[in-house]
Amino acid sequence: MQNWTIRKPQVASDRGIIACQHFEAAEAGARVLAQGGNAMDAAVVAALVLSVVEPWLSGIGGGGLLLWADAAGGPVESLDFNVRAGEDFTAEDYPLVGGKDGDWFDWPAVKDDRNLIGYGSICIPGAIAGLAEALKRHGTLSWHDALQPAITLAERGMLVDWFTSLCLAIDARGLAQFQTSASMFLPDGKPLNSGAQTYCPMPAKAATLRRLAKAGARDFYEGEVAQGLIRDLQAGGSRLTAADLAGYRPIWGTAASTAYAGHDVHVPPELCGGPSMLECFSTLRGEAPLGTEAEAAAAYARAIRTAYEDRLKTMGHASRGGKDCTSHLSVVDAAGNMVSLTNTLLSRFGSKVTLPSSGILMNNGMMWFDPRPGMPNSIAPNARPLANMCPTILTRDDRPVMAIGAAGGRQIFPAITQLVSYVLDRGMTLEDAFHAPRIDASTPTVVVDTAAADGVAAAVGRHYPVRMASNGLHPVNFSIPSAVMLDPATGQRTGMAHPVSPWTACASETAVPHD
Repeated sequence: MQNWTIRKPQVASDRGIIACQHFEAAEAGARVLAQGGNAMDAAVVAALVLSVVEPWLSGIGGGGLLLWADAAGGPVESLDFNVRAGEDFTAEDYPLVGGKDGDWFDWPAVKDDRNLIGYGSICIPGAIAGLAEALKRHGTLSWHDALQPAITLAERGMLVDWFTSLCLAIDARGLAQFQTSASMFLPDGKPLNSGAQTYCPMPAKAATLRRLAKAGARDFYEGEVAQGLIRDLQAGGSRLTAADLAGYRPIWGTAASTAYAGHDVHVPPELCGGPSMLECFSTLRGEAPLGTEAEAAAAYARAIRTAYEDRLKTMGHASRGGKDCTSHLSVVDAAGNMVSLTNTLLSRFGSKVTLPSSGILMNNGMMWFDPRPGMPNSIAPNARPLANMCPTILTRDDRPVMAIGAAGGRQIFPAITQLVSYVLDRGMTLEDAFHAPRIDASTPTVVVDTAAADGVAAAVGRHYPVRMASNGLHPVNFSIPSAVMLDPATGQRTGMAHPVSPWTACASETAVPHD
């Protein structure tokens, strides 16, 4: 057995920092900060760039959630721009065939997996509407200017290296079922792999982005781009209509919050991982101090398992009470404003469908709905699904001090819970917290990192079945987090990205590479 030690340092600065899952997106966001943009400007630019440089995790064919915290204080704001079902979507279109094949959810399989892959799995995408609305409300950049870095990179092309080839190979079977996806990502029937660093241009996506920069974001929902989307979608068998696109609007609200360890933890309300994570912190408050690593791990497991049991039984669009792959980014600017933004296509490569006319890889949002009728999260017209995303901001004395979030489906809020506790309860730096072993209690069998201290597995195992796994590149076992922090006493900012991935990065506006 080989043992590898992987270390990635945190980034420190007295100016703005962005942390996210791809170094080119981080650099693009940091350039915006260096040019005088604020945290929202950087977040929107980076999210748009991610749709080009890492298209299998997030993009303009998906949706997401974000939080904004003003440096001057005041309520933390939440924006829901997640995917939604269309007007004509009904459970009858997703007949059950028995067995359990609900991806990360213990649900019956649907005929032909039409809720997981293909045109029938696609929901109304909200990313363009949400990013434009966020920029309009809290940014300083124009929509036209915010799109330019993504357009430039789409024209140049997605970086193709060994990691790209690995990600393509993992989903080659699904991509091969759809002509446009196959021609882009699987030339000659094989994943892009030149043996050396090259680029894969995306001319159709670049043209779509240029059109949106000229005509505005609503063109995606009501204009020329929308017309092309609906033609392609309906030609493939989707029930989405022009009215579905035209009726889409993101939703502003106030974050849900709870007090923990002298801080306030803020998350998006309602249909996401946020309420479940707040439940975890409420449980952990009663157990603090958490004691040894083993005792703390057992406490985390109990809190997370209890929250998950409640979550899957009671939460959904009808009750306000699969493994998805997302992108998360966290930003703090020179003034101290913070953004925590998570965007997703749901599964890796979403529906696996790339629309021919626009070059957009589309989500598989139907995966998030329970295919069984009569459940809190069942398929229904115009419904919002129960998502796993959980962008988080911490405040102290009403001022933002941490923005954090993660990718990794059901692993997201369990990971954030532990990372926040590591910092607040154990006094760890972001760097130490991100390298410390974690558990994942999002399933009945709790996964314990093989690097965990002696006694952790035994302590957790007294309450739940345990499986050991490493925090490796693939499969992802403990999520892919990123975070930024601000020390109010010194003004020092720190940022940290997932240590294991070769592409994750933090970038400071004071050290961003020049073009």
